[in-house]
This record gives sequence, structure tokens and C-alpha cells, in this order.
Amino acid sequence: MSTRTSTVQQHPLNSPFSAASTAEDVMAGVDLSGRTAVVTGGYSGLGLETVRALAAAGARVIVPARRPEAARKALAGLPGTPCEIVPMDLTDLGSVRAAAAHIRETAGRVDLLMAVAGVMVTPERRVGPGWEYQLTANHFGHFTLVSELHPLLRAAQGARVVVYSSGAHGITDFRWHDPHFRTGYDRWQAYGQAKTANVLFAVHLDALGRGDGVRAFALHPGSIITGLQRELTHREQVDLGWVDEQGAVIGEGFKSPSQGAATGLWAATSPLLAGRGGLYLEDCEVARVTDEAEPKGDGWVRGYAVDPASAARLWELSAAATGSGPVG
Repeated sequence: MSTRTSTVQQHPLNSPFSAASTAEDVMAGVDLSGRTAVVTGGYSGLGLETVRALAAAGARVIVPARRPEAARKALAGLPGTPCEIVPMDLTDLGSVRAAAAHIRETAGRVDLLMAVAGVMVTPERRVGPGWEYQLTANHFGHFTLVSELHPLLRAAQGARVVVYSSGAHGITDFRWHDPHFRTGYDRWQAYGQAKTANVLFAVHLDALGRGDGVRAFALHPGSIITGLQRELTHREQVDLGWVDEQGAVIGEGFKSPSQGAATGLWAATSPLLAGRGGLYLEDCEVARVTDEAEPKGDGWVRGYAVDPASAARLWELSAAATGSGPVG
């Protein structure tokens, strides 16, 4: 499959929604009764908004959580069927496999897998066999979870996997020469690489799964102040123009959490995306491909992030690293 083949469908679909749309707008009239959704990071920020909307629409929602007690408190009292909490740490692949095994034992299928959890611009940390922390938490953990749950996705006969990336994928292509920053760490470069990995993962997952009806999408939810920015000091956020001295959000184009969750929910449920996949989305729309040095406006994705050859290469690297076999 050529790069051109993968990007020819990467163009807007005239969605009825926009950057201003909320989770409630996107989910109006959507009935998910009888469907099962797995949402990582589903107890804070955009993940919590996502779980709230899915549960209200009637879905059974399973939330893998690094902090199960915090998850129980955050999810208590949500409308709809009570959410199920499964202990899981994305940076501990043994924990990921144990969580997946529990889900396989208790669920006959998974209709929606929302990979919302993530970390951002963290200090240098090493996990597992010396892996870079952001790549592990944002990519390797989700790669392993999806691989382990793929039989349940196939059983759904129409499942969708939605992977939260970011416009920060534009910082850098995947660093094939040094993905774990052995030669010097830069937290923004590490974040950008992990977000590019998220897009490439969705591209190849879709290529492998489409024959079984498993389609995958990656997305930029927009700029939203949530717990994701916890590693940035208040002064750094002020200097970036995101918040004022009092902590009020002032960044141009910043969204509310409900608006931030809208694109992921649109990816999971929109009939406009039926029969499609391997696409990068933003503002409840398919983004355009750009190779401009400094793209103008919103709604773009770098060509390197949707290149199928790179996506296949990253899949092979990830399978070898994690010991998770290729989806088949």
C-alpha cells in the first residue's frame, strides 16, 4: 500500500459537527444499548467525559485504571449502567495483559475501544527494560492492550478503536534511530514522537483489522486544560499563553472538556465513518494532509504520521519490543 493510497481518503467529509460541538451534541439520539466499550483513562479529563457520554447512551463501560480507588470515586453516580473498574498500569505490560485477560473472561465482545489515557512532557523516566516513559505509556501499553483484546473486537463485527493523539505529532516523526532517547532526552520531542506513534498505530491496526470489521482512527481532541498538563508548572503554562496568572484558561481556541471529548465520540459512533478507517480526525472531521513547515489553521496531519510503510515498520518494532504477536 503506498503513501498516496493511505492519504487519498484523508479529506473532510462535510461533518455536521465542528470544533464548537460538545459530547452532548455528538451523542444526541445515539443508542449504545447492548454495546461494550473499554475506555483507558476513563476517570479524569477527556476520558471521564467520554465515559459519561457512553454510559448515558446505554453502553456497558469498562475502565482500566492505574488508580482503581480514584476511578471508583470519579465514576460513582454517573447515569446509566455502573462502570466496571479493572486495575491496569499502561507502563507495566504484565498489568496490561492481566487486565485484558479479565476483560476477555467477562465480556463476549468489545464494540468500542477508546485509548484516551496518556502522559505529556514528563521528566525523563525509564520503565520496563529501560524504555522511555512517554512512548511506553502512550503507545506500547495501548498496543499491547489492543493486541490482547483483538479477538473481542473481531467478535463485535463492526468494532472501532479510537486512539487519542495530538497536534503535537507535528513536532517530530518517529525517531527510528533512537526511540528511547539513549543519546539525550528532550521531553517535548519524546511527547511528539509518542503522539506520532499513536497515529501510525491506528493506520496499521486498521489495515490489519478491516477484513474483520475492526476499524481504527486517531485524533487530535484540541487544546484543553486537564490533568494531562500536570508535569508543566503554572509558570510554563502562563509563558505558553495557555492560562493567565490566576490560572484561568486564555489560550486561543481552547476547548471545554466536553468539546474535547466530542471528536473521539464522533469517531466511535458517526455513520459518516462507516466503511472507513485509518484516518486522523480533528474537530469532528477528517483532517487534511500537510507537509507545510508551519501549517495554517486547524485540521491537519503530517504525511509521515499516516504513511503506511512507517505504520507497518512501527508495528513490527512494537510487536518485537512488547512480545505481543501481530493481529490475525
